[in-house]
Amino acid sequence: MKDKGNLTDRIGQLYTGAVHDVMRARGFKDFVLPPDIRPLDASTKAFGPIFTVEGRMADISAHDSLLRWTEFLSRAPAGHVVMCQPNNQEVALMGELSAETLQGKGVRGFIVDGGCRDTSFILKSKFPVFHSFFTPKDVVGRWIPTNFEIPIRIGDVKINPGDFVLADLDGVVIIPGENAHEIISATEAVSSTENKVRKAILGGMDPTEAYKIFGKF
Repeated sequence: MKDKGNLTDRIGQLYTGAVHDVMRARGFKDFVLPPDIRPLDASTKAFGPIFTVEGRMADISAHDSLLRWTEFLSRAPAGHVVMCQPNNQEVALMGELSAETLQGKGVRGFIVDGGCRDTSFILKSKFPVFHSFFTPKDVVGRWIPTNFEIPIRIGDVKINPGDFVLADLDGVVIIPGENAHEIISATEAVSSTENKVRKAILGGMDPTEAYKIFGKF
């Protein structure tokens, strides 16, 4: 997609509530990740095109597991948000050195249906990480990535390569790649209308009257 960077910049100016409302009004379903996937740092957002990774627990040597992990870090592309389905609720899929590596490569964030560790170090880096639990247990000798750039599922949400993601303090929404232009443009229009409603109400207009005029609240 030639204008992927432009779409990313525009998504970054939005918030998940507005995107949700636009997608709901258009009949989209199952595009919000489970609410237990939360930002490590409430002040960070993750947004952009998605790079998917899937993995599993494995009885493997420490060397081989680290080799597979570093291969994943090497493959993660700049300008993308990594989204991971680890298929386990035991180990941390993100830690200090990995976060610094991805950040240094220009990766825009890491969203995982799983664990995180080295929390205080990642918080200092401001690298956006969204996760569902904490644990000191890492992947060494326990977990390997098995697939990249394939459809994955988190909760009821199917996530495809080429889709876009916006994640903030309220949660995580997935924007289908083929509908990204339409959804982003519509959300920008809604945000503009909301600003007019806000200005009118702060200027003294009755909220019911504002709703009747603008059709938005």
